[in-house]
Amino acid sequence: MVASFLIKSNQMKKPNTTKSYKLTRESAPLSFMLPTRNTKRFPLLYFDEKTQTNKALRYAKNQKSPFEEEQDGEAILEPIVFEDGFLTVPRTNPVLQEFLHYHPMNGIRFVEVDQEKDAQGELEVMNSKIDALSEARGLTTSQLENVARVLFGVDPSKLTTSELKRDVLVYASKEPAEFIQAINDPNLRLSADVQRFFDNRLLAYRNNQKDVYYNTPSNKKRMLTVPFGEDPIYVVSSYLQSDEGLDVLKHLESLLDE
Repeated sequence: MVASFLIKSNQMKKPNTTKSYKLTRESAPLSFMLPTRNTKRFPLLYFDEKTQTNKALRYAKNQKSPFEEEQDGEAILEPIVFEDGFLTVPRTNPVLQEFLHYHPMNGIRFVEVDQEKDAQGELEVMNSKIDALSEARGLTTSQLENVARVLFGVDPSKLTTSELKRDVLVYASKEPAEFIQAINDPNLRLSADVQRFFDNRLLAYRNNQKDVYYNTPSNKKRMLTVPFGEDPIYVVSSYLQSDEGLDVLKHLESLLDE
């Protein structure tokens, strides 16, 4: 199947600095060769808004323009190769920088390295971690237990307070956004209580966690069936917040306090 590359872009300002580019894939190949001329297999076309025409791209180092129609007959074609996922283009090769600017794979297969933008992104991640760690350090023991039940699915009674604090801090550092979202969730306590119901065997899973059953001295009936792909804790929590489930929640809480 023939790929069709067609883009629209603003005119590029003439480059005056060395620029670097990187492949967008997280695991870049050791060597990647970029298409450098317009062909049937890889059409490299730039849509010129001014003339309302498609202009074919072709990289030739000895030319002053990346557009084939503006080049003379002495074009010397050269490959463009990303080594270890990166390509550096000196300011003395402005035609290549311009060619890469208009290239259809720009922003898809490769991007220009923007150190200021990258630094800003890293700063946002660092600030997010700091905020999450600050929130984690301020949690009470009860809140730590709730977080451990919901996020880790563990019985906090089997861990020391120091172990709880350590695990929560480690999680907050690795997954700051998810941690902040979890502790700000108004249903966190209810979800933690549901986990406690399972930990204390007031509720039980059956059929490979497809069904949830009561497991109280007076009730062994099925509570509900967990829909495929859904989180059982979330499903049970939702049921216990319904009109039908409120009395059930109060009964389970009373058994938990005995």
